[in-house]
Amino acid sequence: MTEFRDSVLSVVPSLLRVFVGGEHPVEFIPQNAQSIDLAEQQTDYVNYVFMNDNPGFLILHSMMKDALTRKTGIVKWRWSKDKTVTETAFQGLMLEQVAVLQQDPTVQIIDLAEIQTEIAPPPEMQGQAPISVPTFDVRIRREIPKNQLVVECIPPEEWLINRDARDANDERGYTFQAHRSIKTVSEIVAMGYDESEIIENMGGSSLLENNLEQIARNPAVSGGMGYLNTPDETMHRCLFLEAYMRVDRDGDGFAELRKIHAIGTNYHVLHDEVVDEAPFAVFCPDPEPHMVIGNCIADQTMDLQRIKSSMVRSTLDSAASSIHPRTVILEGKVNADDALNTEQGAVIRAREAGAVQELTKPFLGPQMLSLLAYVDEIKAKRTGISAASQGLNPEILQSTTQAAVSATVSGAQERIEMYARIFAETALRRMFRGIAKTLRENQDQERIVKLRGKWVAVDPRSWIGELECIPNVSMGRGTDQEKLQFLAKVLEKQELIIEKLGPVNPIAGIDRYRETLAQIITLAGFKDATKYIGTVTPEFMQQMQQPKPPQPADILAQAEMMKVQADIQLKLMKFHQEAYEAAMADQREREKTYMDTMAKLAATDAQYDLNPNQALIDSLLQHEAQLAEIQSVHTAQLQKNLLQAETQLQGMAMKAQAAPAQPTPQPAPPLGPMG
Repeated sequence: MTEFRDSVLSVVPSLLRVFVGGEHPVEFIPQNAQSIDLAEQQTDYVNYVFMNDNPGFLILHSMMKDALTRKTGIVKWRWSKDKTVTETAFQGLMLEQVAVLQQDPTVQIIDLAEIQTEIAPPPEMQGQAPISVPTFDVRIRREIPKNQLVVECIPPEEWLINRDARDANDERGYTFQAHRSIKTVSEIVAMGYDESEIIENMGGSSLLENNLEQIARNPAVSGGMGYLNTPDETMHRCLFLEAYMRVDRDGDGFAELRKIHAIGTNYHVLHDEVVDEAPFAVFCPDPEPHMVIGNCIADQTMDLQRIKSSMVRSTLDSAASSIHPRTVILEGKVNADDALNTEQGAVIRAREAGAVQELTKPFLGPQMLSLLAYVDEIKAKRTGISAASQGLNPEILQSTTQAAVSATVSGAQERIEMYARIFAETALRRMFRGIAKTLRENQDQERIVKLRGKWVAVDPRSWIGELECIPNVSMGRGTDQEKLQFLAKVLEKQELIIEKLGPVNPIAGIDRYRETLAQIITLAGFKDATKYIGTVTPEFMQQMQQPKPPQPADILAQAEMMKVQADIQLKLMKFHQEAYEAAMADQREREKTYMDTMAKLAATDAQYDLNPNQALIDSLLQHEAQLAEIQSVHTAQLQKNLLQAETQLQGMAMKAQAAPAQPTPQPAPPLGPMG
């Protein structure tokens, strides 16, 4: 039976969806507001290098299968300066073209032959003899250094670590790590080492040649790999060791971490230097505390696989025995040749009845099926993988409530999510941090790449300092459908907040709205959300925060509002004028009545020869003149205010009709005293 293999194949797709389902498996965190753009660029570029410059999906796939089956999956990264050598032949080149090849520093001209070639004269020289010009046949050798970061998943048997190591992903948790492999002389020479020194010290390794893990993975190598089986010495195979060990070479009492390249069975040292870290990330699905190598699915299912294999084999044997039972014959009474003939429907000749009998055995299939179900139940408890959790048992799920199905699926996902979280928090974070550090130290020129849907220039040398990175894997309880429904509700709330508070607000701005849309697109199965929605840049957010220039419609509305306000003020002034005129008329009427009364008194005094009060008469006349003057002044002021208000109204009407794109108009000045 293949219980172990089936369990691994069931877990790997879910883990891959977790790590490659989103835009970026890992994000770098800015240290302050000034490093936000730097962190975004570093996140985009490191993920681009891993997924595009290298086969990131296949690296993760190989790592997960190694970790789930062999307890450890090891990923290694390095800056490759390996040279690629090619030879190309050109014919009929002109002298200018040969000069261009000679100026190329990566080109070496191996063979150059000059040939006189006759060409037809130009149209204006028709009738003349062909022109003889020199052309060249050239053969060149081009050596191009790779100068690229390389990420690879190495076989577990090629990785070494000290036995008492506690954590391979922490520089303080080990004293020795190494990658031993078999390389050809040509591959080692491409790394920059001398060919004669390699050939003098080369040799194989029986540990790798007869490694049981390698033979189990590829039985074709069981007979030996043949290190000296070709006449070309550059293709001879050699043991190559890249070791990282702590050694005090300078005698200062501190053991530095050194990178050592050695070849052959005697480990002849080719290179030795001090480094910061070993470029290995070790993935273990079920680590044990204080140990580098923990457990895997094999430890949980291999015993069940052997038990189930034995049970299924016994069930098949029982079925075979019940279908083809053994035959008992009475010796001397039955033709033995007929009894031994297993042909269907063959006749057995017997001399008396009962001489031939079948030794039947009952079929034990029903009893064994219950035991097989019990073994499957144990496996489901250990691994969290069952037919019901994967939607493969319609009899169970069709008659079950949605809540029960969700609980079953979530329970099965917990174990897979635990594997994903362990991978992300340990080795994945270390791997991406090491990739960023290697790019910063080795990429010596700017590079133009397409990030977030646009071409940008990236120069890792400008990445000042080492930013912390966090995993950004798509984990969470529930199915994708439940997550989509939840995000749809979040999207509705964000739309309401944006409608109330505007696109730039501290609760749910347009940038968070975009991230929700991107997550919905990712959960729907589309990896690159930038194909459907753009990115919200910091420049755009700053532009959104700045006050916008007034639009023609806004200016027109403001002018109309001002016109209404001025109209109200004009009507109010007319009301005050009418009230004032009524009050003045009333005052004049009272004054007139008073004057008439006083005139009558004066006439009476004159009629009866009484002394008239001349002073009183003079004051009355003077008071009447003052009233007439005050009325004239107030009437002139009111007419002036009314004329000014009408002029302002006409100006605002002209502005409203033109509606130019200008700053928001200021409120109109006061219309003057109201009297």
